[in-house]
Amino acid sequence: MKVVLFCGGLGTRIREYSESIPKPMIPVGHQPILHHVMDYYSQYGHKDFVLCLGYKANIVKDFFLNLKPQAFSDCIVSGFGSRVELLDEPKEDWRITMIDTGIWRNIGSRLWAVRDHVKNEKIFAANYSDGLTDVDLDDMVEKFEKSGALACFLAIRPPLTYHLADIGPDGMVREFRTSDRSEIWINGGYFLLRPEIFDYMNDGEELVMEPFSRLIAEGKLMAYKYEGFWRSMDTLRDRQMLEDMVERGEMPWKKRQDLLAKRPPEPAPQVAPAKASVAAS
Repeated sequence: MKVVLFCGGLGTRIREYSESIPKPMIPVGHQPILHHVMDYYSQYGHKDFVLCLGYKANIVKDFFLNLKPQAFSDCIVSGFGSRVELLDEPKEDWRITMIDTGIWRNIGSRLWAVRDHVKNEKIFAANYSDGLTDVDLDDMVEKFEKSGALACFLAIRPPLTYHLADIGPDGMVREFRTSDRSEIWINGGYFLLRPEIFDYMNDGEELVMEPFSRLIAEGKLMAYKYEGFWRSMDTLRDRQMLEDMVERGEMPWKKRQDLLAKRPPEPAPQVAPAKASVAAS
């Protein structure tokens, strides 16, 4: 399954970083958040990525063009850096298609621009590249395949509560209360799509507005509800929270990767010895 990653936005709500680098390249720990997102899909076996570039596309390209396995692996360096010995197997075995989809395009337009790269997929994933989760992707894919829907998005509870004001026409506040998270589901930015989605799209349209509205009208949009870990990096505060989690070694989005690493190797299949054939005399 190919994974389309939207990497071209301006990231205006986290301008402290995004003025110098694109939002997906903002570091969380020693890796860009984009790298964390790609790690998440890799642990489920999906390693063929299509990156929709835009704002400061050259920075994303330079990162992957100069990516070396020793950057994220334990290693021994000798010969003043001329020799590098990896102490574990490199985790990245990715095929990365990088397409410059323009600076000012919205998400729908970026997806439209790379449609030829996913047209032969039965299902493909798409992601905003600015949020992390520990949702079971295999289960999400399985339920989507059985649903018959053409698109699916991860529906999550908003991580924060808000104070809601009921304001009358005269501007006077009639009620002030804390939002009830149990009533709210929002788009978590993790999508599963079938290529038929492009039959419901026009270039220039925002993905979750016009195309999804058409799917809703035909009963072909599915929401996968999830109440586990999810967090987007919209603000500097969000980034600091994720940074603190990494520093404490709390990275639930790598849960499956850790479980696979601890799983004992499967025993080699036992082959019964061949019986000798005796020719009748």
